[in-house]
Amino acid sequence: MSDASSTPPSESGRLSQDAGDRTVMAVVPGTTQIPKKNNKQTPQEAIDQFWNKFTTKAPGKATTVIPHNEYAEKAAKRSAKAVGTNTQTSYEEAAALCRAKVAKIVKECRRVNQKYRDPHFDLEIDLKWGSRDTLESLCNTKEKPDSSFKPKSVKRVVDIFDDPKFYIEGPTANDVRQGRDGDCWLLAALCTLSNKPSLIEKVCVARDEQVGVYGFVFHRDGEWISEIIDDKLFLTKPDFDESFLERILWEDRERINSEEQYRKAYQSGSGALYFAQCEHENETWLPLLEKAYAKAHGDYASIDGGFTGEGIEDLTGGVTSELYTTDILDKEYFWKEELMKVNAEFLFGCSTGMWGSYWGDRKGIYELHAYSIMKAVDIDGQRLVLLKNPWGRGEWTGPWSDGSKEWTAEWLVKLNHRFGDDGNFWISYDDLLRKYQAFDRTRLFGPEWKVTSLWTTLSVPWTLDYHDTYFAFSLAKTGPVVIVLSQLDERYYLGLEGQYRFELNFRLHKTGQEDYVVRSISSIRLNRSVNVELELEEGEYTVLLKIDATRNMYKLPIEDVVRNHARDRRDKLVAVGMSYDLAHSKGKVVESPEEKKARKEAEQRKKDKEREELRKELMETRRRDHYYRVKDHKKDQKRKAKAKAKAQAKAKKAKKLKAKEAKKQEQASSKEQSSESGDKHVQVLSPSPTPAPEDSKEDLGSESKTDSKVETPSTEAEKPSADLPLTAEEQSAKTLEASQDFKPDEISTSESKTEHATEGLPDSKIAPSSAVKDAGGETISSDSTKQPEVNTRNEPEETQSKETEDEEDSSSDESDVSSLSEISERELDFILKQRASDPPAPPPAPIESLEEEDEFEKDPWNAVATVGLRIYYKVSDEDRDKDIVKLRVVRPNPYAKDKKAEDEDEDEKEKEKEPKTSKSLDIDDSSKDATLEGSEEQRKKSIMSLSPQA
Repeated sequence: MSDASSTPPSESGRLSQDAGDRTVMAVVPGTTQIPKKNNKQTPQEAIDQFWNKFTTKAPGKATTVIPHNEYAEKAAKRSAKAVGTNTQTSYEEAAALCRAKVAKIVKECRRVNQKYRDPHFDLEIDLKWGSRDTLESLCNTKEKPDSSFKPKSVKRVVDIFDDPKFYIEGPTANDVRQGRDGDCWLLAALCTLSNKPSLIEKVCVARDEQVGVYGFVFHRDGEWISEIIDDKLFLTKPDFDESFLERILWEDRERINSEEQYRKAYQSGSGALYFAQCEHENETWLPLLEKAYAKAHGDYASIDGGFTGEGIEDLTGGVTSELYTTDILDKEYFWKEELMKVNAEFLFGCSTGMWGSYWGDRKGIYELHAYSIMKAVDIDGQRLVLLKNPWGRGEWTGPWSDGSKEWTAEWLVKLNHRFGDDGNFWISYDDLLRKYQAFDRTRLFGPEWKVTSLWTTLSVPWTLDYHDTYFAFSLAKTGPVVIVLSQLDERYYLGLEGQYRFELNFRLHKTGQEDYVVRSISSIRLNRSVNVELELEEGEYTVLLKIDATRNMYKLPIEDVVRNHARDRRDKLVAVGMSYDLAHSKGKVVESPEEKKARKEAEQRKKDKEREELRKELMETRRRDHYYRVKDHKKDQKRKAKAKAKAQAKAKKAKKLKAKEAKKQEQASSKEQSSESGDKHVQVLSPSPTPAPEDSKEDLGSESKTDSKVETPSTEAEKPSADLPLTAEEQSAKTLEASQDFKPDEISTSESKTEHATEGLPDSKIAPSSAVKDAGGETISSDSTKQPEVNTRNEPEETQSKETEDEEDSSSDESDVSSLSEISERELDFILKQRASDPPAPPPAPIESLEEEDEFEKDPWNAVATVGLRIYYKVSDEDRDKDIVKLRVVRPNPYAKDKKAEDEDEDEKEKEKEPKTSKSLDIDDSSKDATLEGSEEQRKKSIMSLSPQA
């Protein structure tokens, strides 16, 4: 970038004088060419320059998409404090609100005798008008991908099903059939939930089939939310009046009431639905629940692809861990303590092909597909697991598959199994571990569990390390604890997630101990959260965060997505943007009283510093001006003294001449008298007449006048002025003279600095001495410009000498040179106030660069994540109303004042009070070896945390 100093004066502006007036013309912006890079820079300089451009200097993230979103502000206030609540409390509140919403809608619809039409998720209008807001998410790529969803019509439940029933013999895994959406993970989660009574019923809260309104609740970002939908569903075939190919094929022969028969064949029963469907022709709970889940996330496309564990979390409020088959340490423990507790403490899902490679099916098991673990049994030495394919078809063909040799009549009775391609199949525990690569284990929380949560937002650096911001909590009672570090679920605002993907890790430390208690295990697939379960002692703890950010340059930044859709998809952008704003309101950083106090102190220190700098700047200007005034005054005094001496010498000479002439006249007069007395008849003739005294005075006066003109050392044009701009040579000369003659404390010879410092200040405040301004606004000191008066009148020299002496006496008074005064507070207030009220500077002139703009400087690294910590803990009946966990966020204070040397002792005391945690590298990072100090024995102790690390 260029600054004012690099712009030539001839280009930045022009100065003109007209009739003695000095005016500044309009500034003409100039252009500056940046030279090419210095090819001779060292490699280290090149690397430093690169990293300097790589990361943004102003990190941040859009927290609100919708302008003036007051709802997000209210949500931010509600989630600012960490309060421990029972795990069921949030669900009960959301369920109560959902029932109230449904009741109000039913009352409104009955009053106007109309079925409920959801204005925020209307499938019919969306399909007829072609907006596709319920089908497609916001596009955040440069090229819009083609959507694979192509439903043909929309009808209500009562028009699709002959005898619709929400449940027929309750919700079961056998009801589930996947439609044309890639949400097998969600349907697998529903299959898993169907094993535990009442779990699905807890999601489907309220409904009125006659009015056509249904209410559901889902778990999102640590709390339950409610969602209301109508009973419209997408169908695979178009209506009879709007069909073309189907109608041609259907009317290939004469039919009685072709339209009704067409409806029964193509648009009736579960088989006619485009998305999820129940096995029974008249059961409706599954497609309606899927629709509500899609609406909660914005559209059907947003739930295309996922993981079973995330779906179970959203439907139960549990916490899911990702387990890999190759990482299981004790397979016996995994069987007895985990798989055998399925449907009790845990729910399980499994999958294969986790690395993204697709090889079809392995003996009936499909890769990149989710399955539900329905049951685990240990009978007669056989460890068997019952799995469910959410497709409702496709089964394992190995041992214990339908029709295999392992089955006998006794085993069919023992396991209550029947053959058939219904998606249910048994597999041995050993084959389960061989054929499936990953397990999603979800812990369920009962009413004996409480949870405390808190969110924050932080900037993620490119370098992977533990962050300066961390969580701290106190545990008042020893017991089982589940610690969960999560980020916002981007699926709810798909399209506005930005370019960065975050992977979470954390490390738990106890106060006063160098070694960490436990670390989280990074998930490969489930990046939404990481967690650990352990028995924790009471005490103070800190949770250090390590967040890995990766950037996808193929995705567009949030601001570009908003710009691209603000016109053509306003309704969609409003809906998704509201979800984005409410989610990010959780992590809004609320300033604490200590931070507010530190900020005000920092702002005051900044103001004081600016004030002190301005004071020094003005004082430098005054010292310089005062120095030049004193110097000019001394030179003026010397000139006047010299002129006075010459005038006195001439007056003395004229006096002597006058006395000599008078003596001559006296002698001549005496001679005449003596001649007259001696010889009265003798006539004496003089050779030439003696000039009269008046003539002598006139001649002397003219001579004095001429001499005065010659001897006067300077004129107005020759005399330098302290307030006019000086050339570089004059500045150097004056500086040299200052070092020899008069040495003030600090002298600044920068005219630009002087003009900047005194801009807007009255003359009396800038120069305390008697000073005036010329027509151009330049300050001219009356003392420094006073010239000796030249005799232009034909007056006697004595009179002029007397007047000159009087003027010189008056001008030689030292009080005419003003003394150096300090800057008053009022003057500083005036200048600062005027600077604040000055209009902003014009935009900089365009820069013509000889090189292309650096790509990292143009689009630098700017990763910002919103993360939350949830702590689940068991409580007894007597501890239900106690705050067992107190959670807070500790972040570096950017306004903290640098400690001075005298505060070092106090700092050491404060450090002792703080939790003693290590932000060093992990123990299994080989780079940590370089951070250890001492002998080999001391370093070993440091690794084992037997001694504090230096």
